[in-house]
Amino acid sequence: MNPPQLLSLEEQDFLIETARRTIIEYVTSARAPEVICNHARLNEKCGAFVTLHEKNGALRGCIGYVEPIKPLVQTIIDMSIACSTKDPRFSPVTEGELANLDLEISILSSLEEIDNPQKILIGTHGLLIKKEFATGLLLPQVAVEFGWDRYRFLRETCRKAGLATDDWKKPDSRLFIFSAQIFRASLL
Repeated sequence: MNPPQLLSLEEQDFLIETARRTIIEYVTSARAPEVICNHARLNEKCGAFVTLHEKNGALRGCIGYVEPIKPLVQTIIDMSIACSTKDPRFSPVTEGELANLDLEISILSSLEEIDNPQKILIGTHGLLIKKEFATGLLLPQVAVEFGWDRYRFLRETCRKAGLATDDWKKPDSRLFIFSAQIFRASLL
């Protein structure tokens, strides 16, 4: 897929509405809605994350595909279901919670492997670390939300992977950056 900033407002609105309908229908009836997508770019394979936050800002679910595995619209459907009902950090969202949730979609660029942490731009890049069988990822907005510098961002990405916080310095660790187009809306 082209760089994420190329999604139009109409395409963003379509994805928000698709995620919204999917979450509401799945939480209330355990079924996903039928979605017909006539936007060519939304039918291209692309990585994406769907995130739910409570109105107070607390994370309520976040799951996605880093790699372009499925067409973007199908990724949004799958990740909407997963973030609302299958995030292992949280119990499934209930119908009573829907009005208290905000929706966020992050459309990811391709991964770029880096060997110099100075290439990380806070507010622009997300991070992915891989070391042996461990993998950790943090979206670009996380560092901004918590006010982290690049080194704290690196340490927290290692922690998310279950690694020691300085494992990003190890020669067998691989670091990747990516950018994301992020858009938000209230769930209801």
